[in-house]
Amino acid sequence: MDDMYESGPFVRAPRSADELHAWVREHLDVQVPRQPLMVGHSAPFDYLCHAFFETDPGRARDCVVWANRGGGKTFLAAVATALDLIFKPGIEIRILGGSLEQAKRMHAHLRQVFSRPAFSALLDGKITERRIRLGNGSVVELLAQSQTSVRGTRVQKLRCDEVELFDPDVWEAAQLTTRSKDCGGVLVSGSIECLSTMHVPYGLMYRLVAEAREGVRNLFKWGVIDVLGVCDEAHQCCDESGEPACPLYSACLGRAKLRDAAGSPAGHIDVRDALRQQQRVSEATWSAEMLCLRPRRSDCVLPEFDRAVHVVDALPGEVEGAVWIGGMDFGIRAPTVVLWARVDPDGVLYVVDERAQSGVVLAEHAEAILKSPWPTLEWIAVDPAGNQRSGQTGISDVQALTKAGLRCRWRRMGVMEGLSLVRARLKPASGSPRLYVHQRCRGLVESLEKYRYPAENPHTLTPVKDGSDHAVDALRYMVQCLDRGYETKVSRY
Repeated sequence: MDDMYESGPFVRAPRSADELHAWVREHLDVQVPRQPLMVGHSAPFDYLCHAFFETDPGRARDCVVWANRGGGKTFLAAVATALDLIFKPGIEIRILGGSLEQAKRMHAHLRQVFSRPAFSALLDGKITERRIRLGNGSVVELLAQSQTSVRGTRVQKLRCDEVELFDPDVWEAAQLTTRSKDCGGVLVSGSIECLSTMHVPYGLMYRLVAEAREGVRNLFKWGVIDVLGVCDEAHQCCDESGEPACPLYSACLGRAKLRDAAGSPAGHIDVRDALRQQQRVSEATWSAEMLCLRPRRSDCVLPEFDRAVHVVDALPGEVEGAVWIGGMDFGIRAPTVVLWARVDPDGVLYVVDERAQSGVVLAEHAEAILKSPWPTLEWIAVDPAGNQRSGQTGISDVQALTKAGLRCRWRRMGVMEGLSLVRARLKPASGSPRLYVHQRCRGLVESLEKYRYPAENPHTLTPVKDGSDHAVDALRYMVQCLDRGYETKVSRY
């Protein structure tokens, strides 16, 4: 067994990016793209370098790989695992998939690698359904998607495939599974790698990408364009007038035609296959799951909301006749949400600030509204249910706010009818939007993107009450009163 490490492809580990690329190409017959084609993206080879080389102390070892469906992330993670097993003796690696089936896909790629004659001689015993062990003491195992399986683990690397599908509790338990170790003279830092397509806004993958952008983890992102094969002359980028002739052109910009000339390895997805796939799906699915530009929002209640369009960093100068109003959603265990907004004479609504707190009595919220730095509110829209008397105080929430000096307004309306008014402001049938949100209203912005229908019940029109409904409800009450009139009759207290 030792002789295998004294000759052939295993005599010395690659020491540079060029050597690593040449090694993978020669011994695995794989060419990994080294240059991204889309602005702001990474090359798949960047991830492979990060996973293999342990010599960059200035960068976090944990990483996130955000890649398209069929983009090769599972295969590359298997290649990275094989390299670790071979060149870092004694390393322990675990593969945790969004399902056991997903983990088995990476295991299948590893089986193919170690079925090659030179590689199979490195094995210590037979490959099992869940384990591969080498004669140098390295081992990789599959883990089931359960807390019991994860909690008993102490390894150098945990590779999590399709993390978007993870149970949150299992993911939390997985954070304490790694430890550093000297593996044949290589100090391997305990690290977790997360690989996935991003499916939903504000899901687990969304949060991990946000952490990566803040420097907590390294982010490697590529889409279908970055792993395209060479585009030949059969595919025309633009017509004679200079207009795009290829559906992929807006993302590719003709760069796929330059790969051979630049000496950069091409990807594994044929251009014709990419074009066929694009024709089969919606623009939203293509942008989310293939270009990796944004999460898919097909289950969103308010898909008309677009952060790039509706979120502003400054308000236009205040004009004569502008009115200040508010919206409020009551809560005790759930947060009470208060929104401040300005309505200009042309009817455009600007939500400028928010307050969201749990476990605070109504009197404190009323005091905060009255003492806020914003102009006095002409009225504040509330849930009509706020007219119900409290069994503890003997008066309703509306009565309590009125007693504190606030003018309350409400409009009885079904949830879907109220949301249709919000949609009409976000994206009217003609003209510009009539609803904007200041960037300081982070909770409202997140809620507008996250508020969704249950994916498991495509026929229901009842949104999921997962916390994102509170800020949207406060906005809905405000828009209902603004666009459909309001009621002001308050029972005597």
